[in-house]
Amino acid sequence: MMMILIVKLFGAVFGFFGVIFGAFGAHRLKRILPPEVLHSFETGVKYQLIHAVVLLFLGFHFDFIDFTERMIASCMIIGVLLFSFSIYGLCYAKAKRLNLKFLGPITPVGGLLLMSGWGLLIYYIIVG
Repeated sequence: MMMILIVKLFGAVFGFFGVIFGAFGAHRLKRILPPEVLHSFETGVKYQLIHAVVLLFLGFHFDFIDFTERMIASCMIIGVLLFSFSIYGLCYAKAKRLNLKFLGPITPVGGLLLMSGWGLLIYYIIVG
């Protein structure tokens, strides 16, 4: 099924870029960003990597025929894109002295989607 491939692919891509972004933060950004901004960047990387593993797990264990299974994965994929990548954009803006403040409100929306994905997973486990 296409959804299985999409979820596995997002998991692998998030993992791949999570390692790259983590190394970039540890080696390059460490020299140009203040510690609190670097900490935010590291939070984005951490959430991205955690959800990469979760998406791979879901991709190998769900068939995605069930609506709830599709919603769990969708919330997590979109949540990572909004949460982690808005943080990366804000950190990049700080490093380059750009005004990308419009990204600020996007981060909590991504966080809400991540929480929704986890909440749906809890529901799925209980009601199943």
